[in-house]
Amino acid sequence: MDGMTEQLGRGRTGSDRAFRWAAVLFAAAVALHGADHLRRGMGATPPAVMAAGMVQTVLVALTVIQVFIGSRWAPHAAVVVGLVSAAGFTAAHLLPAWGPLSDSFIDAPPGARVTWFSWVTALVEIIADLVFAVVAIAVMQERHARRSSR
Repeated sequence: MDGMTEQLGRGRTGSDRAFRWAAVLFAAAVALHGADHLRRGMGATPPAVMAAGMVQTVLVALTVIQVFIGSRWAPHAAVVVGLVSAAGFTAAHLLPAWGPLSDSFIDAPPGARVTWFSWVTALVEIIADLVFAVVAIAVMQERHARRSSR
């Protein structure tokens, strides 16, 4: 096996298992939030937000795949994607309307179909984004400690 991946199943630590669970939670939260956008109707979401969401979905998929194949870069990608996603979703949905990347739930027009489900999916996604990043940091720290103790 090359240096880019670790053998699956060999020496799996508690943080590695937690990282996989966090990746599943993260992917599920993204899917749930996407389902809310479908429920609301694609016309209810500004085009720039739709484009950003598509880019984010691709990055999420690539990062989750990295976690499950054991890429040594997975924790780094998870920190970046998790924190950028959390910041982006907070800015897009939880702040008053501010520009083309805003899909404010606070200032939502009646046709936006924002409901309690929209709020829950946005908040669950932000929490999952942060959990993914925090668990990834723990994985990096544990891996660094293991390398240092050799």
